[in-house]
Amino acid sequence: MSHSPFPRRRSVLRGTLAASAALSLPTALGAAPAFARSGRPNAAWGVQTGDVTADSGLVWVRSDRPARMVVETSATESFRNPRRWHGPLLGPGTDFTGTTRLRGLPSGEQIHYRVLLADPDDPRRTGEPVTGTFRTASGRRRDGVRFVWSGDLAGQGWGINPELGGYTIYNAMAALDPDFFLCSGDTVYADGPIGETVALPDGRTWRNITTEEKSKVAETLAEFRGNFRYNLLDANLRAFNARVPSVVQWDDHEVTNNWYPGEILTDGRYTEKRVDVLAARARRAFSEYFPVSTLRRPGGRVHRVLRHGPLLDVFVLDMRTYRNANSPGDQAVDEQGILGREQLEWLKRELSRSRAVWKVIASDMPIGLVVPDGATA
Repeated sequence: MSHSPFPRRRSVLRGTLAASAALSLPTALGAAPAFARSGRPNAAWGVQTGDVTADSGLVWVRSDRPARMVVETSATESFRNPRRWHGPLLGPGTDFTGTTRLRGLPSGEQIHYRVLLADPDDPRRTGEPVTGTFRTASGRRRDGVRFVWSGDLAGQGWGINPELGGYTIYNAMAALDPDFFLCSGDTVYADGPIGETVALPDGRTWRNITTEEKSKVAETLAEFRGNFRYNLLDANLRAFNARVPSVVQWDDHEVTNNWYPGEILTDGRYTEKRVDVLAARARRAFSEYFPVSTLRRPGGRVHRVLRHGPLLDVFVLDMRTYRNANSPGDQAVDEQGILGREQLEWLKRELSRSRAVWKVIASDMPIGLVVPDGATA
């Protein structure tokens, strides 16, 4: 099918309104939005796409109950003669989230899509469709690539403040019409509770939307899942997700500050002290709430390479899973390092294979930065 490469701005905005309006605004400060449960599945958390290439992409959604995920794509927002993709059955095992991979898409063109959630017992009963759009990577060098880059959301107690319009930075990023968003970790602060208010130095008060799961450090799978849901309460983020694909990696705050495999916590806020247990729960929630291609495979991993046409390859690193323990950093030989031997060899191999003009290495820790962890490490 033929797809128009550049949709009219008004068309894109109309397409995202359904996603941003699906979740009602809070009725009072400090109260999370309420869902209106009907007889049909509801996709109130919006949609998002990830790991988009020249001919494929992952579409994500969350339902409020068991439902079959169905995706339709079209050259225009009218969805005349759409192409249909049958996705997974969404249930409690994945916190009612799921992704569907779209394959065989035309390169360098705008893809309009809508997600329908069908009653598993009666496929004719579907909820209101939630729409989105994204652009596949171009196969031509002259088209160029534009992406935005950031990380670290809702940290140190600064959450969604409705008095300031929430996460308005996402509106500024969307206005640049990027091909994708590179998010270099700390997608949530699972170790950073968010209270209703924060006292500001000038005497004013910062007011947060709060939830039960964000009221303490995350330890259970439900609490980690709640951290990812918290950010999706923001209408700006949901609208951004519906029109800009993401390339996502994780860092320390998806679990806890400066964590490493095998660590035993001394932080009194935690009843579960084993970081390996916390990291496994965090990784599962991370894989449920982001469309990451490699995490969907057996033995899935976070590190991967995304090839964005002939111009750009993005090498996404995982600088947490394979690292050795935090240390003074003055040892003469470090066989394992921060990447681990297997990932380091993978990176060398993939870099040598790359024929892209630009190679972006997505490192969630700045090269050369020394971060102290306690009195000796």
